[in-house]
Amino acid sequence: MDHVAAVLAREFPDRPVASVTPAQRGNHKQTAIVDFSDGGAVVVQLSADVDAVRLETALAQAVGDRTSIPVPQVLATGTVADRGYAVVERATGDELHERFVHLDEEEQQSLARTFGRGLAELHETFAFDGYGPVTADTRGATVEFRVAESTDWQAWFSAYAHSGIDALPPAFDSIRDQLIETVETASLPERPPASLYPWDLRPGNALVGGDGVTAVLDWGDPLAAVPELAVAKVEHLVADWYVSDGTPLRRAFRDGYDAVRPYPTVDPIYRVAAVLRSAVDSTGEVTRPGYPEQTGARAVSFHRQRLESLL
Repeated sequence: MDHVAAVLAREFPDRPVASVTPAQRGNHKQTAIVDFSDGGAVVVQLSADVDAVRLETALAQAVGDRTSIPVPQVLATGTVADRGYAVVERATGDELHERFVHLDEEEQQSLARTFGRGLAELHETFAFDGYGPVTADTRGATVEFRVAESTDWQAWFSAYAHSGIDALPPAFDSIRDQLIETVETASLPERPPASLYPWDLRPGNALVGGDGVTAVLDWGDPLAAVPELAVAKVEHLVADWYVSDGTPLRRAFRDGYDAVRPYPTVDPIYRVAAVLRSAVDSTGEVTRPGYPEQTGARAVSFHRQRLESLL
Protein backbone atom coordinates (compact mmCIF):
# COMPACT_ATOMS: atom_id res chain seq x y z
CA MET A 1 0.00 0.00 0.00
CA ASP A 2 3.01 2.31 -0.32
CA HIS A 3 1.51 4.07 -3.35
CA VAL A 4 -1.74 4.69 -1.47
CA ALA A 5 0.22 6.19 1.42
CA ALA A 6 2.02 8.47 -1.04
CA VAL A 7 -1.29 9.65 -2.50
CA LEU A 8 -2.70 10.36 0.95
CA ALA A 9 0.41 12.26 1.98
CA ARG A 10 0.11 14.44 -1.10
CA GLU A 11 -3.64 15.05 -1.14
CA PHE A 12 -4.42 15.01 2.60
CA PRO A 13 -1.17 15.99 4.39
CA ASP A 14 -2.92 17.24 7.52
CA ARG A 15 -5.69 14.65 7.79
CA PRO A 16 -4.91 11.66 10.07
CA VAL A 17 -5.77 8.27 8.59
CA ALA A 18 -7.58 5.71 10.73
CA SER A 19 -7.45 2.76 8.34
CA VAL A 20 -6.72 1.70 4.78
CA THR A 21 -8.64 -1.32 3.49
CA PRO A 22 -7.83 -2.98 0.13
CA ALA A 23 -10.89 -3.58 -2.04
CA GLN A 24 -11.40 -5.63 -5.16
CA ARG A 25 -12.69 -3.39 -7.93
CA GLY A 26 -11.87 -4.46 -11.46
CA ASN A 27 -9.03 -6.63 -12.70
CA HIS A 28 -6.48 -3.94 -13.46
CA LYS A 29 -6.74 -1.40 -10.66
CA GLN A 30 -5.52 -1.27 -7.10
CA THR A 31 -8.35 0.09 -4.99
CA ALA A 32 -8.32 1.05 -1.31
CA ILE A 33 -10.99 2.43 1.01
CA VAL A 34 -9.50 5.07 3.30
CA ASP A 35 -11.17 6.01 6.58
CA PHE A 36 -9.98 9.19 8.26
CA SER A 37 -9.89 9.82 11.97
CA ASP A 38 -12.42 12.63 11.57
CA GLY A 39 -15.02 10.15 10.28
CA GLY A 40 -14.70 10.93 6.59
CA ALA A 41 -13.76 8.41 3.91
CA VAL A 42 -12.48 8.33 0.33
CA VAL A 43 -11.60 5.71 -2.25
CA VAL A 44 -8.14 5.69 -3.82
CA GLN A 45 -7.63 3.95 -7.16
CA LEU A 46 -4.24 3.35 -8.78
CA SER A 47 -3.18 1.86 -12.08
CA ALA A 48 0.07 1.39 -13.97
CA ASP A 49 -1.80 2.75 -17.02
CA VAL A 50 -1.80 6.49 -16.33
CA ASP A 51 -3.77 7.36 -19.46
CA ALA A 52 -6.46 4.82 -18.57
CA VAL A 53 -6.96 6.44 -15.16
CA ARG A 54 -7.26 9.88 -16.74
CA LEU A 55 -9.76 8.64 -19.32
CA GLU A 56 -11.92 6.79 -16.81
CA THR A 57 -11.93 9.78 -14.48
CA ALA A 58 -12.85 12.18 -17.28
CA LEU A 59 -15.69 9.98 -18.46
CA ALA A 60 -17.03 9.41 -14.94
CA GLN A 61 -17.09 13.16 -14.35
CA ALA A 62 -18.84 13.75 -17.67
CA VAL A 63 -21.45 11.07 -16.97
CA GLY A 64 -22.13 12.62 -13.57
CA ASP A 65 -22.39 16.10 -15.06
CA ARG A 66 -24.40 15.31 -18.19
CA THR A 67 -26.82 12.58 -17.08
CA SER A 68 -28.88 11.63 -14.04
CA ILE A 69 -26.67 8.59 -13.35
CA PRO A 70 -25.16 8.92 -9.86
CA VAL A 71 -21.36 8.83 -10.04
CA PRO A 72 -19.00 9.37 -7.09
CA GLN A 73 -17.42 12.82 -7.13
CA VAL A 74 -13.79 12.92 -8.23
CA LEU A 75 -11.75 14.74 -5.58
CA ALA A 76 -8.24 14.55 -7.03
CA THR A 77 -6.19 12.95 -9.79
CA GLY A 78 -2.49 12.74 -10.51
CA THR A 79 0.52 10.47 -10.71
CA VAL A 80 2.69 8.98 -8.02
CA ALA A 81 5.86 7.12 -8.96
CA ASP A 82 4.89 5.32 -12.16
CA ARG A 83 1.17 5.08 -11.44
CA GLY A 84 -1.86 7.16 -12.15
CA TYR A 85 -4.33 7.72 -9.36
CA ALA A 86 -7.79 9.04 -8.67
CA VAL A 87 -9.30 9.93 -5.33
CA VAL A 88 -13.09 9.80 -5.27
CA GLU A 89 -15.74 10.17 -2.62
CA ARG A 90 -16.85 6.99 -0.94
CA ALA A 91 -20.39 6.45 -2.15
CA THR A 92 -23.05 5.23 0.23
CA GLY A 93 -25.08 2.10 -0.34
CA ASP A 94 -24.81 -1.67 -0.49
CA GLU A 95 -23.43 -3.81 -3.30
CA LEU A 96 -26.34 -4.30 -5.69
CA HIS A 97 -24.77 -7.54 -6.89
CA GLU A 98 -25.36 -9.01 -3.44
CA ARG A 99 -28.70 -7.34 -2.75
CA PHE A 100 -30.52 -7.85 -6.05
CA VAL A 101 -31.81 -11.38 -5.45
CA HIS A 102 -33.12 -10.40 -1.99
CA LEU A 103 -35.29 -7.57 -3.31
CA ASP A 104 -38.94 -8.09 -4.14
CA GLU A 105 -40.11 -8.15 -7.76
CA GLU A 106 -41.31 -4.54 -7.73
CA GLU A 107 -37.95 -3.30 -6.45
CA GLN A 108 -36.07 -5.38 -9.00
CA GLN A 109 -38.18 -4.02 -11.82
CA SER A 110 -37.68 -0.46 -10.59
CA LEU A 111 -33.92 -0.99 -10.71
CA ALA A 112 -34.18 -2.51 -14.19
CA ARG A 113 -36.02 0.63 -15.34
CA THR A 114 -33.24 2.73 -13.81
CA PHE A 115 -30.61 0.88 -15.83
CA GLY A 116 -32.65 1.21 -19.01
CA ARG A 117 -33.18 4.92 -18.48
CA GLY A 118 -29.51 5.46 -17.65
CA LEU A 119 -28.33 3.68 -20.78
CA ALA A 120 -30.72 5.71 -22.91
CA GLU A 121 -29.38 8.93 -21.38
CA LEU A 122 -25.84 7.85 -22.22
CA HIS A 123 -26.90 7.20 -25.81
CA GLU A 124 -28.58 10.58 -26.06
CA THR A 125 -25.55 12.36 -24.59
CA PHE A 126 -22.48 10.67 -26.07
CA ALA A 127 -22.40 10.25 -29.87
CA PHE A 128 -19.39 9.31 -32.00
CA ASP A 129 -18.25 9.18 -35.62
CA GLY A 130 -16.56 5.79 -35.32
CA TYR A 131 -16.36 2.56 -33.38
CA GLY A 132 -13.98 1.13 -30.82
CA PRO A 133 -11.93 2.59 -27.97
CA VAL A 134 -12.89 6.10 -26.84
CA THR A 135 -10.31 8.78 -26.08
CA ALA A 136 -10.66 12.06 -24.19
CA ASP A 137 -9.40 15.49 -25.21
CA THR A 138 -9.13 17.49 -21.99
CA ARG A 139 -7.47 20.59 -23.45
CA GLY A 140 -10.62 22.68 -23.77
CA ALA A 141 -13.10 24.02 -21.25
CA THR A 142 -15.27 20.95 -21.93
CA VAL A 143 -13.88 17.44 -22.29
CA GLU A 144 -14.39 16.06 -25.78
CA PHE A 145 -14.64 12.30 -26.31
CA ARG A 146 -13.61 10.86 -29.66
CA VAL A 147 -12.99 7.59 -31.47
CA ALA A 148 -9.97 7.32 -33.73
CA GLU A 149 -9.65 3.60 -34.38
CA SER A 150 -12.29 2.58 -36.90
CA THR A 151 -15.05 3.90 -39.13
CA ASP A 152 -15.80 0.41 -40.49
CA TRP A 153 -18.58 -1.02 -38.33
CA GLN A 154 -18.67 -4.41 -40.00
CA ALA A 155 -14.93 -4.97 -39.53
CA TRP A 156 -14.89 -3.71 -35.95
CA PHE A 157 -17.90 -5.75 -34.86
CA SER A 158 -16.59 -8.90 -36.55
CA ALA A 159 -13.28 -8.59 -34.70
CA TYR A 160 -15.11 -7.87 -31.44
CA ALA A 161 -17.37 -10.91 -31.75
CA HIS A 162 -14.57 -13.23 -32.92
CA SER A 163 -12.50 -12.16 -29.93
CA GLY A 164 -15.33 -13.31 -27.70
CA ILE A 165 -15.51 -16.68 -29.48
CA ASP A 166 -11.74 -17.14 -29.23
CA ALA A 167 -11.88 -16.54 -25.47
CA LEU A 168 -14.38 -19.34 -24.84
CA PRO A 169 -12.88 -22.39 -23.08
CA PRO A 170 -13.06 -25.93 -24.54
CA ALA A 171 -16.42 -26.54 -22.85
CA PHE A 172 -17.94 -24.46 -25.68
CA ASP A 173 -16.23 -26.32 -28.53
CA SER A 174 -19.42 -28.09 -29.65
CA ILE A 175 -21.04 -24.74 -30.56
CA ARG A 176 -17.91 -22.81 -31.58
CA ASP A 177 -18.27 -23.44 -35.32
CA GLN A 178 -21.92 -22.45 -35.22
CA LEU A 179 -21.01 -19.24 -33.42
CA ILE A 180 -18.36 -18.44 -36.02
CA GLU A 181 -20.82 -19.05 -38.86
CA THR A 182 -23.44 -16.87 -37.17
CA VAL A 183 -21.00 -13.98 -36.91
CA GLU A 184 -19.58 -14.36 -40.40
CA THR A 185 -22.98 -14.56 -42.10
CA ALA A 186 -24.58 -11.69 -40.17
CA SER A 187 -25.97 -8.88 -42.27
CA LEU A 188 -24.80 -5.61 -40.73
CA PRO A 189 -25.24 -1.96 -41.74
CA GLU A 190 -22.18 -0.31 -43.25
CA ARG A 191 -21.88 2.80 -41.10
CA PRO A 192 -24.65 3.08 -38.50
CA PRO A 193 -24.78 5.82 -35.83
CA ALA A 194 -22.53 5.19 -32.83
CA SER A 195 -23.00 6.01 -29.16
CA LEU A 196 -21.18 5.27 -25.95
CA TYR A 197 -20.98 1.53 -25.28
CA PRO A 198 -20.74 1.16 -21.47
CA TRP A 199 -19.92 -2.52 -21.75
CA ASP A 200 -19.64 -3.02 -17.97
CA LEU A 201 -22.80 -1.21 -16.92
CA ARG A 202 -24.42 -3.79 -14.63
CA PRO A 203 -25.74 -4.37 -11.11
CA GLY A 204 -22.31 -5.71 -10.12
CA ASN A 205 -20.89 -2.22 -10.58
CA ALA A 206 -23.62 -0.37 -8.70
CA LEU A 207 -24.51 0.49 -5.13
CA VAL A 208 -28.09 0.63 -3.89
CA GLY A 209 -29.89 2.31 -1.00
CA GLY A 210 -33.44 2.82 0.15
CA ASP A 211 -34.28 5.10 -2.78
CA GLY A 212 -32.64 3.03 -5.52
CA VAL A 213 -29.23 3.18 -7.15
CA THR A 214 -26.85 5.45 -5.22
CA ALA A 215 -23.75 5.09 -7.39
CA VAL A 216 -22.58 3.49 -10.62
CA LEU A 217 -18.89 2.61 -10.62
CA ASP A 218 -16.21 1.52 -13.09
CA TRP A 219 -16.22 3.53 -16.31
CA GLY A 220 -12.89 2.24 -17.55
CA ASP A 221 -11.93 1.28 -21.12
CA PRO A 222 -14.98 2.91 -22.74
CA LEU A 223 -16.01 1.94 -26.25
CA ALA A 224 -18.23 3.37 -28.98
CA ALA A 225 -20.63 1.11 -30.86
CA VAL A 226 -24.15 1.00 -32.23
CA PRO A 227 -26.73 1.56 -29.49
CA GLU A 228 -28.27 -1.84 -30.18
CA LEU A 229 -25.15 -3.67 -28.98
CA ALA A 230 -25.14 -1.78 -25.68
CA VAL A 231 -28.86 -2.41 -25.23
CA ALA A 232 -28.32 -6.14 -25.74
CA LYS A 233 -25.36 -6.26 -23.35
CA VAL A 234 -26.81 -4.26 -20.46
CA GLU A 235 -30.22 -5.90 -20.80
CA HIS A 236 -28.55 -9.32 -20.56
CA LEU A 237 -26.60 -8.34 -17.46
CA VAL A 238 -29.71 -6.93 -15.78
CA ALA A 239 -32.53 -9.25 -16.88
CA ASP A 240 -30.80 -12.62 -17.31
CA TRP A 241 -28.00 -12.58 -14.75
CA TYR A 242 -29.86 -13.05 -11.46
CA VAL A 243 -33.29 -14.62 -12.04
CA SER A 244 -34.60 -17.67 -13.88
CA ASP A 245 -37.31 -15.77 -15.75
CA GLY A 246 -36.09 -12.36 -16.82
CA THR A 247 -39.22 -11.42 -18.79
CA PRO A 248 -40.56 -8.86 -16.25
CA LEU A 249 -37.10 -7.33 -15.80
CA ARG A 250 -36.59 -7.14 -19.55
CA ARG A 251 -39.92 -5.37 -19.93
CA ALA A 252 -39.03 -2.91 -17.17
CA PHE A 253 -35.59 -2.26 -18.67
CA ARG A 254 -37.14 -1.51 -22.05
CA ASP A 255 -39.74 0.78 -20.46
CA GLY A 256 -36.96 2.72 -18.77
CA TYR A 257 -35.04 3.10 -22.01
CA ASP A 258 -38.15 4.03 -23.96
CA ALA A 259 -38.93 6.81 -21.50
CA VAL A 260 -35.86 8.68 -22.81
CA ARG A 261 -35.59 7.57 -26.43
CA PRO A 262 -37.24 4.89 -28.57
CA TYR A 263 -36.13 1.38 -27.72
CA PRO A 264 -34.33 0.09 -30.84
CA THR A 265 -34.91 -3.06 -32.82
CA VAL A 266 -32.00 -5.28 -31.76
CA ASP A 267 -30.64 -7.69 -34.36
CA PRO A 268 -30.12 -11.16 -32.83
CA ILE A 269 -26.41 -11.03 -33.72
CA TYR A 270 -25.96 -8.26 -31.16
CA ARG A 271 -27.55 -10.43 -28.48
CA VAL A 272 -25.16 -13.25 -29.40
CA ALA A 273 -22.22 -10.86 -29.09
CA ALA A 274 -23.55 -9.56 -25.77
CA VAL A 275 -23.53 -13.04 -24.27
CA LEU A 276 -20.16 -13.88 -25.83
CA ARG A 277 -18.51 -10.82 -24.37
CA SER A 278 -20.09 -11.45 -20.96
CA ALA A 279 -19.08 -15.10 -20.64
CA VAL A 280 -15.33 -14.68 -20.10
CA ASP A 281 -13.57 -11.85 -18.26
CA SER A 282 -10.37 -10.02 -19.20
CA THR A 283 -8.25 -12.55 -17.33
CA GLY A 284 -9.67 -15.47 -19.32
CA GLU A 285 -11.89 -16.78 -16.53
CA VAL A 286 -15.51 -17.80 -17.10
CA THR A 287 -17.68 -15.21 -15.39
CA ARG A 288 -19.87 -16.15 -12.45
CA PRO A 289 -23.55 -15.22 -12.93
CA GLY A 290 -26.09 -14.84 -10.16
CA TYR A 291 -25.77 -14.47 -6.43
CA PRO A 292 -24.60 -16.57 -4.73
CA GLU A 293 -22.36 -16.77 -7.77
CA GLN A 294 -22.50 -19.83 -10.00
CA THR A 295 -19.09 -21.34 -10.62
CA GLY A 296 -17.51 -24.19 -12.59
CA ALA A 297 -19.88 -26.29 -14.69
CA ARG A 298 -22.94 -24.29 -13.55
CA ALA A 299 -21.43 -21.04 -14.82
CA VAL A 300 -20.48 -22.64 -18.14
CA SER A 301 -23.99 -24.07 -18.46
CA PHE A 302 -25.56 -20.65 -17.86
CA HIS A 303 -23.61 -19.06 -20.73
CA ARG A 304 -24.00 -22.04 -23.06
CA GLN A 305 -27.76 -22.19 -22.62
CA ARG A 306 -28.11 -18.53 -23.46
CA LEU A 307 -25.91 -18.81 -26.52
CA GLU A 308 -27.76 -21.91 -27.72
CA SER A 309 -31.10 -20.13 -27.31
CA LEU A 310 -29.88 -17.42 -29.68
CA LEU A 311 -28.39 -19.65 -32.40
